Amino acid sequence: MASALRGFLTDYLPQQRALSPHTLHSYRDSLKLLLQFVAGKTGDPARLSMEHLSYEQVMAFLLHLETKRHNQASTRNVRLGAIRSFFRYVATHHPEHLEQAQRILSAPLKRTTLREIHHLELSEVQAILRDIDRSSPEGRRDHVLLTFLFNTGARVGEVVTLQTSDLVLDVLPSVRLRGKGRKERRCPLWAETAQALRAYLGERTVGLHEPQGVFLNQRGQPLTRFGVRWILQKHIRNTAEHLNSLKTKRLHPHSLRHSTAVHLLRSGIDLSTIANWLGHVSINTTSKYLTLDLEAKRQALDQSEPILSDDQRRIFPCPENDLIGWLDSL
Repeated sequence: MASALRGFLTDYLPQQRALSPHTLHSYRDSLKLLLQFVAGKTGDPARLSMEHLSYEQVMAFLLHLETKRHNQASTRNVRLGAIRSFFRYVATHHPEHLEQAQRILSAPLKRTTLREIHHLELSEVQAILRDIDRSSPEGRRDHVLLTFLFNTGARVGEVVTLQTSDLVLDVLPSVRLRGKGRKERRCPLWAETAQALRAYLGERTVGLHEPQGVFLNQRGQPLTRFGVRWILQKHIRNTAEHLNSLKTKRLHPHSLRHSTAVHLLRSGIDLSTIANWLGHVSINTTSKYLTLDLEAKRQALDQSEPILSDDQRRIFPCPENDLIGWLDSL
């Protein structure tokens, strides 16, 4: 098993499939959790053999994720996807375990529930930015960070790897973002965002020709995904004390990406431009934001005629007078 894991993680994924480090780390973490579960609290994962990773153990592990770690079905499916990929490799390179691999490859993905996507209204974004205390270097960094996220709709992974050499802050300000699958795109910056970035980098005495991380933590290291999430949650909690609409929303860094898309849509930008702005491969991915714009739905409702007029409504029997007869008439 150690040989299979080594070949899978150090040769097959990075060399033969050329997957990104983020994908590689996700696969690694999934397999690490599986090995720790199978070994148990007192066992040593290094002593496990391939036979220990049976179909029954994999299914027990998936159940453990949902019941003990309280993972959503989508997270469970991500872990199973990594396990499947490993055993697809095992089936090819270690055919003596082909039957075992085929059983695990037959493990089904669980159907997921598509929850409502929450986003921030423009007034809510403005309130959060207005409430940030910019008297400290951390506060000024947080203000620039959240402004940049809303301006660009960048993924959090694109922000934490952003370099100063990716910024153009002169006449036509823009930023180069590296998205999923190593795809690069250039996104325009508002004049206000460019000015805030110039002031923030000038305070650090960093030039754009020097390839350094843009957003750093207190130790001078690039912010992590968890750091960006913590910063956003901190300022949302602060603003939610006087803005009740924030208290009922599930918000995270990706919510700012949704907010950018809805803001562009309401500004009259076409879907193909928004897809290019956000780095979507397919415009079908961008079209989901049409369902988020509740204000556009209200306007459409106001412009449409009611299905039933008052005269039509009166032809139905009144439930208060004859409830059973009304039920029979349905």
